[in-house]
Amino acid sequence: MRILIEIAYLISSVLFIFGIKNLSSPKTARKGNFLSALGMFIAIVVTLLDQHVLTYEWIIIGFVIGALIGSVMALKVPMTGMPQMVGLLNGFGGGASMLVAFSEYYKVVNFAMFTHDTQTNITLVLSILIGGVTFTGSLIAFGKLQGIVTGKVVRYPMQHPLNALLLLLVIAGGVYFVMEPELEWLVLGIGGVSLLLGVLLVLPIGGADMPVAISLLNSYSGLAASATGFVLQNNELIIAGALVGASGIILTNIMCKGMNRSLMNVVLGGWESAGAAGPAAAGESPKGQVKSVDAEELAMIFDAAESIIIVPGYGMAVAQAQHAVRDLFNLLESKGKKVRFAIHPVAGRMPGHMNVLLAEANIPYDKMLAMEEINDDFPNTDIALIIGANDVVNPAARHDKNSPIYGMPILNVDYAKTVVINKRSLNVGYAGIDNELFFYPNTLMYFGDAKEAITKLTHELKNY
Repeated sequence: MRILIEIAYLISSVLFIFGIKNLSSPKTARKGNFLSALGMFIAIVVTLLDQHVLTYEWIIIGFVIGALIGSVMALKVPMTGMPQMVGLLNGFGGGASMLVAFSEYYKVVNFAMFTHDTQTNITLVLSILIGGVTFTGSLIAFGKLQGIVTGKVVRYPMQHPLNALLLLLVIAGGVYFVMEPELEWLVLGIGGVSLLLGVLLVLPIGGADMPVAISLLNSYSGLAASATGFVLQNNELIIAGALVGASGIILTNIMCKGMNRSLMNVVLGGWESAGAAGPAAAGESPKGQVKSVDAEELAMIFDAAESIIIVPGYGMAVAQAQHAVRDLFNLLESKGKKVRFAIHPVAGRMPGHMNVLLAEANIPYDKMLAMEEINDDFPNTDIALIIGANDVVNPAARHDKNSPIYGMPILNVDYAKTVVINKRSLNVGYAGIDNELFFYPNTLMYFGDAKEAITKLTHELKNY
């Protein structure tokens, strides 16, 4: 029976790997989702058939409650709320790992089965530490994205020394626990400090850094699950957790490169130099004059254009304008124009945020191109339409060494013949600096809420 269980675990692990592979492309994402779900289904069924399960009553109750909550979330949470939900689910994963570790410890306490097995005790501490940090950290990330907690960088006295001290206390406590596992108060202390660390580590991170924070917390949840797998001696949990942890770290690294940030800078909290240097800090604006345009004038420009690249940003998500953008896209294509979407890796509030929104509006996958795929095409483009994006199209990243975004890869929208920027105002982005693109001679500002503005443009364009 044990051999059959391990074989089933191996099959589900292979399905996880192929599922993740298919998730790397929008065209195969649904297939990847199905394969991963099938792998998890097999793992759950096999685990429930394991001889260690004595009663199914609480399992069934938990299954029903979880299924109801998941169904409501799937039906009620809008696509614009996906970053918050992902952050929350990361936290649930970390919290579950922490609770399982405590459960295993108290099973040992109740049956006086204390062991000095170093590997088990170390992984139990790691499961509590990483799970606790992931749980409370993800709740703070959820709060920042939902607007419950301030999205600004929050600093407090002795921030970094305090975090370092707490981490050292957990490590020291963990070492002592490995030697003396009978000390119940020590385990509870490690859990409490871990929960506090999650709050203190994520609270200083600004809302604009949440894409990186969520990716990192996703990795933490996987590492916590993998550590719990060692505690339970469950190979499937070890493999699945390791896959989540590794893929999360890879994604976090990609996001950091997309923002020209070091992971340590994000973890330590906030843009250290945001708004502290350059024209914005001095209260000055880049030289030039802003030229605005209304829907009727813009419709004439679009009617004369042949090639158009649309750059979606967080402003599109906030206004829930993806369906209005879809209508504009369909109209332009019906007029024989070449229309594509340029996706920056850190656009929005989570990895793939813009892709998810556009896919929800039934924009064809082959029209969504990553930055490296489309950046060289901007010089041959008649119009670059930017909807709610800011720092990811700021040319200062290329040449202004005093700018906090200097060196960050950006979309080369300024190379297009005409740049149209749809924003509510000239407000700065997350880096706290003015966007010099607003003042370029080939730039037109189209002010207004993204949904209303794009709808008006589509209506006017129908007259041509």
